[in-house]
Amino acid sequence: MITIGQLARYVGVSIKTIRVYHDKGLLPEPDRDSSGYRRYGANDAIDLIKIRTLAEAGVPLARIGDLRSATEEKFQQALREIDDKLTAHIRDLEATQGRLRQLAAGHLVPLPTEVGAHLEDLLRWGFTPRWVDLQRDLWILVFATHPDHAMTLFHDQADILADPLLRQLFRDYDHTYDLDADDPRIDDLARRIVAATQERYGKGELPELNEAFEIPALIQQTVNASSPAWQRLDTLIRDQLDP
Repeated sequence: MITIGQLARYVGVSIKTIRVYHDKGLLPEPDRDSSGYRRYGANDAIDLIKIRTLAEAGVPLARIGDLRSATEEKFQQALREIDDKLTAHIRDLEATQGRLRQLAAGHLVPLPTEVGAHLEDLLRWGFTPRWVDLQRDLWILVFATHPDHAMTLFHDQADILADPLLRQLFRDYDHTYDLDADDPRIDDLARRIVAATQERYGKGELPELNEAFEIPALIQQTVNASSPAWQRLDTLIRDQLDP
């Protein structure tokens, strides 16, 4: 006969764990000896090993008692059910892990891989981090509010930036952020952007804006408020495109 401490060491669990199993009714508490100590035998050690094995396999403590007394068929069925729940839980944990890694990378909201690659291209093409952050916020809002149209809008934008000349216009737009509002380079850039827009769509045939463009317009207005140069540039472009 051995003490609870010896039993814990032999089986590889803590004394606290054994007491939890006692409280749950999984392992009967033996009687105390004349010295007031509980003494455990070989059968207790075997039972404890079985309980520990089921617990380490992921079986909830609340089900271990029933499983130990179940028939082989019910035992196998219960294990399959537990396995299915564990599989679902693992998928949830992996999804959570993925979100945590995105947060660690500075991405509060996940975007399609294609969009993420495009944002990396912007940095490689010489756009400022401020511009990339602006684009990321824009696409987060577009994909969240207009998921059915988001990829079409994105592909249209990506096609424009695939043209080196048009890409340079956007890059110039980006780099006017810190200019004075009356800098003559702003007037020149506005003329070039208007000319490129009319060449792409034709004079008087600009694409009709729909509700999917409300979010980009809202972002543009917010950003313009922080840059007098961008605000004036946007005004000049709108005035020159207005028929």
